[in-house]
Amino acid sequence: MNRILQIVRLLAAVLCALALPVSVYGRSVAIEAVDSVSGDGVPYVAVYLTGTPRGALADEDGRARIEVPDHGVSRLELSAMGYEKKSFPVNPGVTAVRVPMRPVGVALDEVVVRRGREHYSKKNNPAVDFMERIRAGGDVTDPRRNDYLSYTKHERLAFGLNGLHLTDSTQGQFAFLKEHVDTSDVTGKQVLPLSVKEKVSEIVYRREPRDEKELIRGIRQHGVDEIVDLNSMQTLLEDAFREIDLYDNDINILQNRFVSPLSRIAPDFYKFYLTDTIADYDGAGRLVELSFAPRNPASFGFTGRLYVEEGDSTMFVRRLLMNVPASINLNFIEKLQISQSFTRAADGSRLKEIDDFYIELAIIKGTQGMYARRTTAYGDYSFEPPAEKDIFSRPGSVLTDTRAYSRSDDYWEEARMMAVSSNEKRIDALMRQLRSVPLYYYSEKALKILVGGYVRTGNPSKFDIGPVNTFFSGNTLEGFRLRAGGMTTANLSNRWFARGYAAYGFRDKKLKYGAEVEYSFNEKRYHSREFPVHSLRFTQRYDVDQLGQHYLFTNQDNVFLALKRQKNELMTYLRESRLEYTLEMANNLSVNLSGSFQRQEESKYVKFMLPDGGSFSHYNEMVFGIQLRYAPGEKFFQTKTSRIPVNQDAPVIVLSHSYAPGGFLGSRFCVNRTELSVQKRFWFSAFGFADVLVKGGHVWSRVPFPALLTPNANLSYTIQPESYALLTPMEFMGDSFASWDVTYWANGALFNLIPLVKKLKLREVVAFRGWWGHLSDRNDPQHTRWLPLFPEHVNYTPMHGRPYMEISAGIDNLFKCLRVDYVWRLNYRDVPGRDRSGLRVALHLTF
Repeated sequence: MNRILQIVRLLAAVLCALALPVSVYGRSVAIEAVDSVSGDGVPYVAVYLTGTPRGALADEDGRARIEVPDHGVSRLELSAMGYEKKSFPVNPGVTAVRVPMRPVGVALDEVVVRRGREHYSKKNNPAVDFMERIRAGGDVTDPRRNDYLSYTKHERLAFGLNGLHLTDSTQGQFAFLKEHVDTSDVTGKQVLPLSVKEKVSEIVYRREPRDEKELIRGIRQHGVDEIVDLNSMQTLLEDAFREIDLYDNDINILQNRFVSPLSRIAPDFYKFYLTDTIADYDGAGRLVELSFAPRNPASFGFTGRLYVEEGDSTMFVRRLLMNVPASINLNFIEKLQISQSFTRAADGSRLKEIDDFYIELAIIKGTQGMYARRTTAYGDYSFEPPAEKDIFSRPGSVLTDTRAYSRSDDYWEEARMMAVSSNEKRIDALMRQLRSVPLYYYSEKALKILVGGYVRTGNPSKFDIGPVNTFFSGNTLEGFRLRAGGMTTANLSNRWFARGYAAYGFRDKKLKYGAEVEYSFNEKRYHSREFPVHSLRFTQRYDVDQLGQHYLFTNQDNVFLALKRQKNELMTYLRESRLEYTLEMANNLSVNLSGSFQRQEESKYVKFMLPDGGSFSHYNEMVFGIQLRYAPGEKFFQTKTSRIPVNQDAPVIVLSHSYAPGGFLGSRFCVNRTELSVQKRFWFSAFGFADVLVKGGHVWSRVPFPALLTPNANLSYTIQPESYALLTPMEFMGDSFASWDVTYWANGALFNLIPLVKKLKLREVVAFRGWWGHLSDRNDPQHTRWLPLFPEHVNYTPMHGRPYMEISAGIDNLFKCLRVDYVWRLNYRDVPGRDRSGLRVALHLTF
């Protein structure tokens, strides 16, 4: 996650919590179910609030919590296989109840189960056998076993403040909030909807050759997160609130992998119990209730219940209800509930009717909470070939109707498959009223700048000023640096765009600048970097070039990178004129062709000295380049200057080649260089994942040292991707190289086993990276006399068959927001002036 989604959501909650005078509301009742004979806790009792869909599952000691309304008498019902059902009232003010349950013998499928405090075992356990039969029957009822499948789905995602009531202070400028408060049908709490997103789409599936397309017919959003690009927000939300297939081994939600109760490893990960038989909700038959809970409540698993048609040979699942244990190693989540219902098609296929995903969040426990709910309704199922014959020949897996973002209210009234509450329909009116309050208005403005990085200059804005995090910074060559810039938007022209900046260093007293003009062959909604890019861009710039330091996901002017562990004097001035053509395709294959005239100019720290004592102040290169990039299934958060991966599940392959013919247009050197990189995330179910990046490259010609291959050195105290924490710039150089970067995120696999430590919800992270390079004689200035010497203060270290390696071990999720690593050099430790180890820190917000 990417962490942009969490940042946006948490900041939005802070904004609303500060601006709106609300207080926490609701009552939680603690339940302790005990055996009336032995007094022992009854594990995994199902607890229901009568007359509502709300429920909870007790832990292995018989303890559970359930939300009840603050006023009036509520009625709870407890059930567990082997015990009589228990129903009782809960009076106002009651917050804890101890419930004795009478044990009885219950027959199910000719197996008599008696409950007590016996040791749990999966061997000869009828509940485990029952689960295995459900899993085995998955293929029999899978609708995708048909040649074709199509259906319509309506998805609604709502977000707002949770568990509140209006205080006396609300009578002032926020008095209008009373008109917009709803009551949640999940928890019974009062909620204030702040954002609603809707999408109507058609899914078309083909079995042979396997392919699936989503045709988005309509999409819109209203509310506080209009500050974020709609496409990017939709991508983030769909990644965090993914659709769930119960029969998968892993369930991927909230950018984590949870073990499915029907996974191959489920018998070893979960405890299973046959707990009840109940009447089907349509009265057509009876359902067997299978309850489950993870053996280790801190691990990434669920507590829940499966309802299977009694006596059905296909083990047809009618309903699914799941929660997460209270002690799970998951951030900000106070409640998570997933429910699904299915109906049977004429051919026996299970057809999903409703998929309901509800979570409650709090930044800090006890403060104003939030809720998010993704509800999806399905219908219009068909097993016939699609009417559009060419649908599978179109590139990309998601196709968007040109009218999707501009649908009328009449369209939505007709296309909706679920009713929308009157207050959710009135979110636009709520936002207008909120923005009329100065405190909220200026808080939202500040949030827009913080998230978007730019300041809008009008409504609509034709020119945005920014990025704001580059306004001031510093480095060894320039000293204190000021920068100002901005960009045009599609409100000025949706095909012609311009960007620019000016910067001044108070030490070198030089003015730097950058300017670009871009023509987009596609019409853009707001800015030129929106996917897919198909454009011709011309750039002219004059700025410093930090040799051996290139930050991939942030700007080198970022103020947070100004604090460094040592001085960096390896900086030159680069003057560049660049023309490039970019084509991005819907299948995430992109092509970039460029021609760049570059002039590398010396600085007071980096001189171009020849071995014979001569020198030159600058040199020119006319570089032609091509880059091919393929990232099937890639998802990213689109900012106005860059793209941040939402997740790294998709493989990313990048092949590039650059060529500068010697003597052409004044080129002093011939440059001929090829590079290849491959990266992929590998998941290990609930036990974490590993991010793997492998790179290689070769220089085929004689080049000056700025054009050699060198590992990316990170001189800051922050953790930066694809960089080395203990290297100095240009410490190693080569005309051939190979590198690797492996980071394993364990998700608390070890810490979750330690009784007291697991309460801190810490997570382990280990990284191992290395760089091997070879510098041939043709690119060594000591052997090729007309190449410039390496700068005097560069302590270049030759490699003799040993790659440079560093390893780090760290604690992630410290205070729910920090990652702290300690990094060691594994070799080349005796080189003077080099760091052997060090502490590095990064802000890391994740669920």
